[in-house]
Amino acid sequence: MNIGAANLAWADALVAHLAAAGLQHVVLAPGARSAPLALACLRRPELSCHVISDERAAGFFALGISRATGYPAAVLSTSGTAAANLLPAVMEANLAGVPLLVLTADRPAGACGWGANQTVDQTKLYGSQVRACHSLSQPLGEPKADYLRALAARLLADCRGPLPGPVHANLPFAEPLVPETIPAPPPLPVPVELSSPSPGQPDGATLAALAARLGSGPGMIVCGAGDAPPGFAEALSLLAEKLDAPILAEPLSNLRFGPHDRRRILAHQARFLRQDSLPAPAWVLRCGAFPVSRVLERWLARQTGAHHVLVAAPGRWPDPLWRSDTVVQGDALAVVEALSARVGAAPAEQCAAWQRAEAAAAEDAARLGASAPLFEGSAVRELFAALPAGGHCFVGNSLAIRAVDAFSGTGAKPLHLHANRGASGIDGNLATAAGIATARGAPTAVLVGDQTALHDCGSLAVLGGRDIVIVVLDNAGGGIFDHLPALAGVPAELLARGWTAPPPVDFVALGQAFDLRTAVATDAASLRPALDDAFAAGGPWLIRAVIDRAASRASFAS
Repeated sequence: MNIGAANLAWADALVAHLAAAGLQHVVLAPGARSAPLALACLRRPELSCHVISDERAAGFFALGISRATGYPAAVLSTSGTAAANLLPAVMEANLAGVPLLVLTADRPAGACGWGANQTVDQTKLYGSQVRACHSLSQPLGEPKADYLRALAARLLADCRGPLPGPVHANLPFAEPLVPETIPAPPPLPVPVELSSPSPGQPDGATLAALAARLGSGPGMIVCGAGDAPPGFAEALSLLAEKLDAPILAEPLSNLRFGPHDRRRILAHQARFLRQDSLPAPAWVLRCGAFPVSRVLERWLARQTGAHHVLVAAPGRWPDPLWRSDTVVQGDALAVVEALSARVGAAPAEQCAAWQRAEAAAAEDAARLGASAPLFEGSAVRELFAALPAGGHCFVGNSLAIRAVDAFSGTGAKPLHLHANRGASGIDGNLATAAGIATARGAPTAVLVGDQTALHDCGSLAVLGGRDIVIVVLDNAGGGIFDHLPALAGVPAELLARGWTAPPPVDFVALGQAFDLRTAVATDAASLRPALDDAFAAGGPWLIRAVIDRAASRASFAS
């Protein structure tokens, strides 16, 4: 068997086994060295292939699919800097616990270190950012079917857990890369049967002791970001009702919106947690990732007299304050249901003071959101009001996520919020949202700042035909720096030069260059009809929301 035939035969066999093991989506960044794998993927009818030329965008697009489906998507790149451009998405997948399969093509081992063009050392290229790294040998002769069958199963299994995350496979190919005559792809093989036991749950005695502690005094439930399974919101609401405990729900907990009981949901904590008059809890029960909100983080740090309980997935320990007294590693839904079955009825009115603070803060946020000058908070409220039920919203980092935290409120309409908060970067946000829209097939909104939009503007090329509406919060640069105490003393001219850096771009013209429909909103009155038109028409849109920075500073500070 010649080299080109061996390359394609091995690629065909590996891709067939990946498809048989359950892989559904592959994002391909075109390149020569990856040709055997790309050809194998494109000829596999069981796979949905998405071709994106920018490797960084391709990585985040695959991340978006994986985040939305909970199952690893694969991203394929050629060798050299192309593989290096996947690192930001790999880091996000690692820190956010998102399954992602990274396939990089490479030069033969003999080329490394000898000055061969486009040759870098790709062995363990992503270091500690991946759950596992597999460096394959150069294909020689017939594929080793048993090895590739086991490898395919292991790659996807390593992606999925027990701690989900990225897995890297590096595949070297010599030239000629593919044969002159392309044979038919192999039939779908029989996959390895995997039995994945449920994560270990705490024993009954542990749960009984914990339930007794929670029932012994007033407490607080705090929920950060997390891919909660169906039924979690209802189960947590029932536990909160039995304990008469408020729930400090961050926006990415996806507890703020939906038909479940939201009477104890506190969504405006950024506006009232600084109050010293609120009662201190005897215990704090945390679920999900560590909070995004600095205000909530500081409040948690002050609760030195409380017993802190952390419920986390196996392998996770989201406690940078080192505050947890009890750590329960297991499925959050199962733990919450088990606690709810064991706790007794709590004294009434433990929650009343917190609910009064929430009601006052919600009224204040609504007043600010309805004000004439358009700022990030009013844009959030208009967007969430216009987004159809069941829709998804990807929220950018920096000021966008803070605006959602402070001003989104709650509602019965089911909405699903997403963000890249693992590494909290502004790169790849548009590509991630496009992946989510592709996987979900539902109306999808994107709320990002102007710097974030500019940073990932190349990903506008992948939006064609997708039902996605991008709202660019154009606050003339990095508006987040107006709100950071560390920069409060920096002169305005230096702040603009060194930090806010107004983007020299016309976002409407940029959107039109990529064949997006566009609109401009300068106040809430013009933003809402623009959003309604975009969601009604469907297809990719870019709406430039012109932010009043003075109103923004005043509203966040009030």
